[in-house]
Amino acid sequence: MITAQQMRAARALAGIDQKTLAERAGVSLPTIQRMEASDGVVRGVVDTLMKVIQALDGSGVELIGEN
Repeated sequence: MITAQQMRAARALAGIDQKTLAERAGVSLPTIQRMEASDGVVRGVVDTLMKVIQALDGSGVELIGEN
């Protein structure tokens, strides 16, 4: 899926803070903070992760898989 480092980097590329990402994704700020504090792959509810990825995509950052 996506690592915490990739999530932080994507947010930085979009030029948004955690609060803005949370608002755009429709999730709570503590959820974003927990996701970004993860070691390795972000863990959580798949639906929540998809909302975050869509919010990043809507902010101009496209996440692509390894392959």
